[in-house]
Amino acid sequence: MQHQYFKHRIHFIVFTLFFTGFIQAQQLIEVSGIIKHTDTHKGIDGVQIQVENTQDRATTDQDGNFNLRTRVKIPFRIVIAKEGFARQTAEILSLSSKVAIELNPQNTIINEVVISASRVPEKIMRSPIAIEKIDIKTIRESPAASFYETLENVKGLQLLTSSLTLKVPNSRGFNSPNNFRFMQLVDGVDVQSATLGVPLGNAIGPTELDIQSMEITPGAASALYGMNAVNGLASLQTKDPFTSEGVSLYFRGGVNHVDHINHKTAALGESAVRIAKVLNKNLAVKINASYFSGVDWISDNRTDQNPNSLITANSNFALTNNPAEDLWNKYGDERNNRTSVKVNYNGKPTTFNVSRTGYYEKDLISPEVKNVKFDVGLYYRFGDQWKTSYVYRYGLLDGTFQRGNKIRLQNATVQNHKVELTGKELTFRAYMSIENTGDSYNLKPLADNLDLTHLSNTNWRNIFQNTLQDRLNSGVNLNDAFILARQEADKNRVLPGTPAFEQLKNTIIGINNWDSANSGIAGAPATGGAKLEQKSRFYQTEMTYDFTRFVKVFNLLVGADYRLYSITPDGNNFVDFDRPVSERNIPLSDGTFGNHVIYQKYGAFAQLTKLFFQDKLKVNLALRADRNPEFETKLNPRVSVVYSPVNQHNFRVSFQNGYRFPSLFEALSFVNNGNVRRVGGLSKANEGLGYLENSYTLASIDQFTSAVNKDVDGGLSQNQAALKNRNLLTAANLPKLQPEKVTSFEVGYKSALFNSRLVIDWDFYYNVYQGFLGQVEVAVPKNENIGSDNAVLAMLDRSKQDRYRVYTNSNSKYKSLGTSLGIRYNLVKNYNVNVNISYNDLVSTHTSDLFITAFNTPKWAVNLSIGNQEIIKNIGFTVTARWQDSFLWESPLASGNIPSYYTIDAQATWRIPEIKASVKIGATNLLNRRYFQYAAGPEVGGLYYVAFTYDLKL
Repeated sequence: MQHQYFKHRIHFIVFTLFFTGFIQAQQLIEVSGIIKHTDTHKGIDGVQIQVENTQDRATTDQDGNFNLRTRVKIPFRIVIAKEGFARQTAEILSLSSKVAIELNPQNTIINEVVISASRVPEKIMRSPIAIEKIDIKTIRESPAASFYETLENVKGLQLLTSSLTLKVPNSRGFNSPNNFRFMQLVDGVDVQSATLGVPLGNAIGPTELDIQSMEITPGAASALYGMNAVNGLASLQTKDPFTSEGVSLYFRGGVNHVDHINHKTAALGESAVRIAKVLNKNLAVKINASYFSGVDWISDNRTDQNPNSLITANSNFALTNNPAEDLWNKYGDERNNRTSVKVNYNGKPTTFNVSRTGYYEKDLISPEVKNVKFDVGLYYRFGDQWKTSYVYRYGLLDGTFQRGNKIRLQNATVQNHKVELTGKELTFRAYMSIENTGDSYNLKPLADNLDLTHLSNTNWRNIFQNTLQDRLNSGVNLNDAFILARQEADKNRVLPGTPAFEQLKNTIIGINNWDSANSGIAGAPATGGAKLEQKSRFYQTEMTYDFTRFVKVFNLLVGADYRLYSITPDGNNFVDFDRPVSERNIPLSDGTFGNHVIYQKYGAFAQLTKLFFQDKLKVNLALRADRNPEFETKLNPRVSVVYSPVNQHNFRVSFQNGYRFPSLFEALSFVNNGNVRRVGGLSKANEGLGYLENSYTLASIDQFTSAVNKDVDGGLSQNQAALKNRNLLTAANLPKLQPEKVTSFEVGYKSALFNSRLVIDWDFYYNVYQGFLGQVEVAVPKNENIGSDNAVLAMLDRSKQDRYRVYTNSNSKYKSLGTSLGIRYNLVKNYNVNVNISYNDLVSTHTSDLFITAFNTPKWAVNLSIGNQEIIKNIGFTVTARWQDSFLWESPLASGNIPSYYTIDAQATWRIPEIKASVKIGATNLLNRRYFQYAAGPEVGGLYYVAFTYDLKL
């Protein structure tokens, strides 16, 4: 009976909704017309027509035609607006004829509106902080292969290429492929992957057909957004189904690897569809889907970051073949895989440093990648001010992701569910993000365990050492002896390209336990594993309310938010810290590894804005409080002043500070990575392990080991040499983990001259970072206290120490400064020129630190573009050039110099209004001048494509 009751209730609700929609549809009237260009008298696409003081609106198609439906009775007024044209209004007195209006072209930057800088609409010229906006027109005219890659030409922004499917933005220094400090929003939703801690580029973002605009805030935005926005914010906005209705199709085909250097020429393709339909005046639906596939850029740089000149190699010997090499894109040859071999050479005992052989990155991953995106949304309007919506997003990604090691993302998924209610003064949003890393795996334990399955480190070293001695005794020179010793030790090791290699590799990447039985760990899998199995959810609720109507004397916006992370422990990356240390990696009887890992934060802010002196002076004050139960409450204030003597000239100055709570991975990770456990810095992770208070830094151990080997070769016993050099060991004494803090000072100037044909945008910043978060590697002596003789001797025997790579705070203040200048000039006959130049630098500090600073940013970068949206009838073009200076890249995985480079991108677009379509032919890195952007990153070449877009109004 209850089942039948609910069934009848559902039928009644469906019928009621249908009947209500039918009645509403009968009350609608329709206004149709065309919007044309004053000079060319051609239709203009993308013009927004809105009934004044309502949410009833429509957008013109490629021919300039529109159909606007409303229930407002005649007469009423409509507002016609499009960026690049003067805004107009018109009065509708009857429906007897079509509306025909011509718009005057105009550079409207003076009236251009942004939201991200203050979380309320405001003119971009009077923004309190630096902000850039990329509109749909700029996206369409960009030669970038995807809309997201137009970020690469934004003033003050860098865009790292980790994969074809994964681009990572940053601004103002301290760049990283896993950028915890830069936030990305899509329609207000933070699209980060929880356990990885960063947004996965645009893997779950809008499709090429649904993007409306992007707003980029280079620099701290923590006062309003909190959490991860200390280095910047990118806010992506999608199209409104009420104003952008219809069916759109997109196809892109292209090629890369045209020079066959590390792969044969490969095809890539992308398809997308967008369907938006207004079902009645108040209800609309929107559906997007896209699929991309291609062959990724290859990472195969053989730069040796442990050259023979270093004490961690063999600096006393002239070797053309470095037996202790550590190559950028090779895994299994790192520091933890390095050992000492002792032989008699030239009549005296000699110690050499030797690394295991390892495997190249290109042999450990398949370069084929894909990205699947899907989203669906239901939107409902009630009254003239209120709108509610539900949106579901899904993204599936393949690609290569770099943090402490390289991770192959394979079938990794992120899903979002969002509900939202917006009104004139209130915005309420709640969403959930679901992450599953799928079939992903870590290249470091994969390479380690491929070698360990062949031989344990001890057995491999013994064979190498004995063979080296035999070859030296038979008169072979030292270089050749090293080569022959490695060949003997590697005999019967699985080789890339063979069935045995593929079989063993597939076995290892399917096991979520990175320990190996051959490394002496009881109960470990025989082959070891490398699978990255991470499942998580995070929940966010937020609300803002504009109290200006009640306060009246100034504008007042307040907001609050709450976020909770819930991580499923897998026993290998995240664990239940309430379990004993010895049991954390052992599954319970139900197959789980304990209770979910919980990490949360909440915050609130208030923002006051007041205009003075006939609105020429704008003062903006904001204060945010953030709380994480693991840390003390932190306050993030912002003070900014904008002075506009006239509309064309705007001067600004701002001061703010921001705190960044450690990400989930920085705080609570527990990853066994090649016998070096990567751990979070919270005290609960340290309990029972001792790496915070009872460890030596690995950098000091390297110095210590080198000195001991030298003294042993000189005749001392190993124990005597160790105790003699004990003062070289440095106790880590790692501090209690704290939030990272940045204090930022910024000045800027924006102007629009010569009837807005010339636009100048300049800014300068000075940042001070305290408690900067980074990683340091330490060793804990087993069952000993540092400082004791036994603890010193344990540093000579890898089996008597535990190694950890720990997230911790810097002891130093880091100061950085920079400036950027952007100039836009509209020439005659629709030509336009854009140029921007950026400078960033780290002010050196004299305080020694436990870890590298990793500023990772070129001092100089320049972008230049020239284009014409219609050089001849229906055909336009854009050419962009980009250059950046050489700089030093530092990271736990790889460090080294990044050479300067320049690229040229170009596109030509042919509009075909007769069939409502356009064809774009373009190229990125047109001259195919290969470059890489970071140490161990991929080498990027030319990409050449043709894209077709078709729009059909429903």
